[in-house]
Amino acid sequence: MDTLTAKKTCIRISVRNLVEFVIRSGDIDNRRTAGAEKDAMQAGSRIHRKLQKRMGEDYRSEVVLRHTVEMDGYQILLEGRADGVIESPTETVIDEIKAVYMDLRLLEEPVPVHLAQALCYAYMYGCSHNLERIGIQLTYCSIETEEIRRFRQDRTWEELEEWFEGLIHEYVKWAEYLYRHGLRREESLKELSFPYEYRKGQKELAVSVYRAVRRKANLFIQAPTGIGKTLSTVYPALKAMGEGFGEKLFYLTAKTITRSVAEECFGLLREKGLYFTTVTITAKEKLCPMEKPQCNPDDCPLAKGHFDRVNDAVFAVIHEQKAITREVILEYSEQFCVCPFEFCLDISNWADGIICDYNYVFDPSARLKRYFSDGVSGEYLFLIDEAHNLVGRAREMYSAQIVKEEILEVKRSIRGRSKKLERALERCNKSMLEMKRSKEGYQIFENVHLLASELMAVLGELESFLEVERDFPERESVLEFYFELRHFLNMYEGLDEHYRIYGELGEDGRYGLHLLCIDPSRLLSQCLEKSSGTILFSATLLPVRYYKRLLSGNEEDYAVYVHSPFDSKNRLLLIASDVSSRYIRRNRAEYQRVVDYIEILAQSHKGNYLVFFPSYQYMEAVKQQLEEQTESCFSWRLQESHMTEAQREEFLLEFERERTQSFVGLCVLGGIFSEGIDLKEERLEGAIIVGTGFPMVCTEQEILKKYFEEQGENGYDYAYQYPGMNKVMQAAGRVIRTAGDRGVILLLDDRFLRPEVQRMFPREWSEYGQVTRQTVGYWLERFWKDPTACR
Repeated sequence: MDTLTAKKTCIRISVRNLVEFVIRSGDIDNRRTAGAEKDAMQAGSRIHRKLQKRMGEDYRSEVVLRHTVEMDGYQILLEGRADGVIESPTETVIDEIKAVYMDLRLLEEPVPVHLAQALCYAYMYGCSHNLERIGIQLTYCSIETEEIRRFRQDRTWEELEEWFEGLIHEYVKWAEYLYRHGLRREESLKELSFPYEYRKGQKELAVSVYRAVRRKANLFIQAPTGIGKTLSTVYPALKAMGEGFGEKLFYLTAKTITRSVAEECFGLLREKGLYFTTVTITAKEKLCPMEKPQCNPDDCPLAKGHFDRVNDAVFAVIHEQKAITREVILEYSEQFCVCPFEFCLDISNWADGIICDYNYVFDPSARLKRYFSDGVSGEYLFLIDEAHNLVGRAREMYSAQIVKEEILEVKRSIRGRSKKLERALERCNKSMLEMKRSKEGYQIFENVHLLASELMAVLGELESFLEVERDFPERESVLEFYFELRHFLNMYEGLDEHYRIYGELGEDGRYGLHLLCIDPSRLLSQCLEKSSGTILFSATLLPVRYYKRLLSGNEEDYAVYVHSPFDSKNRLLLIASDVSSRYIRRNRAEYQRVVDYIEILAQSHKGNYLVFFPSYQYMEAVKQQLEEQTESCFSWRLQESHMTEAQREEFLLEFERERTQSFVGLCVLGGIFSEGIDLKEERLEGAIIVGTGFPMVCTEQEILKKYFEEQGENGYDYAYQYPGMNKVMQAAGRVIRTAGDRGVILLLDDRFLRPEVQRMFPREWSEYGQVTRQTVGYWLERFWKDPTACR
């Protein structure tokens, strides 16, 4: 469950994980808003502390408890923290506090899992204090009203002992699995060797990762594409785990395609003797066999009785499979008739490694509570692939907005069903209407305490409303608003100087209030503290100070720059001085210049090429001029917006085909094909990058720029240049992937010739040729005939 520390032959598990695993039964039903489960929220933590302070001298809060169960050859160590212990002269009572968003009048008895937690704490406390009888108290508190409801019962020691023995008996076969599996895993990790001869720079990279894990430190790695970053980080992390530095490995990615790279890496190491179970967590929408995820027993047969069957499914898959991919999960979920997504999450408890998206660790709305909620700890290692993406993703995760028109839509949806909720929504609408009228353009607010209070009232009423109203036409949209509102209030609760609050009327006429997270480092660092070592790696972490500041917040973190192992003569870097992608220069003549460069490159050497454009609109404009050409020396295909995985695969297969003329893929810079794809050797021989990749000037970017200027930084660099050059370097990195690759990188924008832009170039770009449409053909001809001639 929480995992094994083999040196101590001790299996550690938290009270919460144990009872949630053993006690659960019945259906999945998302029609319940699960208000009783929100105790991990910041508001809930605050109420916990407030209640604890009120309880008087006999009350001890946050009492740490441990209990060891001796088994044959190993121990089970049960750990937890009781919210409170009341010790009066006449009795001892365990107090379990749950802060919830719900009407407490709807709660007729304690939630079974909460009661089981309290019983566990009572047994552990009674065992260590030799008590003959102990009280159990469940204290529920409404976050909105701070109303309290308590449930109380007493148990004798004999009753507690019998109950606990039954609980632990259900867990023993799982503990036995962890013990046996852990011994085999540790033995295989000690004997594991690197599967290839090290490339230049690869061994030094692996050593740096190994040392960082042993030091329990953060390490930032800038390493060129094609060096084998995945293997060079996974292997040393595994070796460190084999020596007791880490219990569970999280391989975190931003895109699906890089998850498959991690799966292949673990598969390669298994061929060399690795005994290590990995599970790939896939989004619910991609796993659900239903047309639309409707997680309730009426709409989904897999949801009905899911918890009665899922433990058997988990036990089977962890004994029979070591690489638990999406396909494996779907196979077993069909066999055992369980929800594949929830099944996948449960498998992660027993896996040694978890391959998943960033949000399962960092997103407050989606992170895996079983590992990262308050009071839960473990020896986790984080390997963060393509870490440059985490800045933008983190800003999205920790930002929030509420839209005035959505409040009115919800009010219309529930009309006649709850007058109290209608009034609460109308108060919020009026407050936002005042904000909307206050100023043209966007407006920065110091705080919105009054509106937040009104929104909190709406949330409380919505919680009660959705518990009662289980079936009405607009329920799904109202439920979606409920989750957005909850996220907004959670983010507002944690606002600090790294945020800006602003209101703005959008182009669609809707007024939104935004909580913009500008610097996510504080929130990310809280997540990174859950790890025993974090490796952040990418081909584009320049300048590294920028990423240290915004990701870990600690500029003293270790950093490594790995030089390219590939011969520079195999790459030709050219910068065009007669093209600009500036908005004021976007016209037919400028688009024709880009078309000319594409034709010259495609004609210079038969091969496959990618062209990256600054936007879909720009790409469409170039496409129209390509279609007007009567003859062409190449075939081409366009990246479409919102492509399915099958369409992406079909697009990439174009680079495998035998052709009589060149092929050109037209793509968007920063899109799905500008990073993570691996087109080696003749599959890709060049890339044209149109524009510097700078984000479009908009309210959000201007707020970012001003914020960093106030911090004494170059705001333009932070808001525009660094993110833009990151996209450029990622796209350029598609060209040279192996020692045998040869290719051209052609940068079409005269701004690439500016010193302030070239300062952000990687060291490998120190040599380049400056070209125009009249001279570029000469450079290309020389390169394809003799690469050394262009040095």
